[in-house]
Amino acid sequence: MTTHVRVNQGLLAAAEKRLLIRIAERLPGWIHSDLLTMLALGAMALSGAGFALARLDARALWLVIAGLAINWFGDSLDGTLARVRHVERPLYGYYIDHALDIAGTALLVGGLALSGFMTPIVALATLTTYLMVAGEVYLATAAGRDFKMSVGGVGPTELRIILAIGALALFRDPHVTIGEIGRFRVFDVGGVIASAGLLGTFCVAVIRNGRALAAAERHGDR
Repeated sequence: MTTHVRVNQGLLAAAEKRLLIRIAERLPGWIHSDLLTMLALGAMALSGAGFALARLDARALWLVIAGLAINWFGDSLDGTLARVRHVERPLYGYYIDHALDIAGTALLVGGLALSGFMTPIVALATLTTYLMVAGEVYLATAAGRDFKMSVGGVGPTELRIILAIGALALFRDPHVTIGEIGRFRVFDVGGVIASAGLLGTFCVAVIRNGRALAAAERHGDR
């Protein structure tokens, strides 16, 4: 796989990039990219555990918020630090970072499924559609397409903020009333919306990238 082009059109992406570079330039030498990547994975495990423990004590939701913040620090800085120090390992970094991202997401959603704040079937649907989109992005990148990190202005950072806001909302009321339809779990509503959006994103991306690759190869055959 050739070096890929990262495309992040999240609402906070530009400001975040400047902030991350400044932080990376000031980190001590003993902090390295692999350490940050493992920190990010541990933070997702912390968030997942926080959701699971919140079934017994709502104060555990603070672990979720702390874990999301730590995950942002580790996951957002590992690649930035390597680029700032000019010690990039594109293939290794791409593989390890995203393999652990998948593991971390599974831990987070697993915690949600155990929390009582999200129905297990909705959690399964959310995780399944996330993996579909992640798999498509990784395949598209390997096929020479850009590595897209955001959808509709929502990238990893924006998603963490949405999850943190959702966790805070659980302190007040874990349910939401939707007009005359009824009363539902907040995270069930969010999970259904996210699953539908992810499924739509997957279908659109497969069609778009499939057509582009087919056209490129037809052109190359001439």
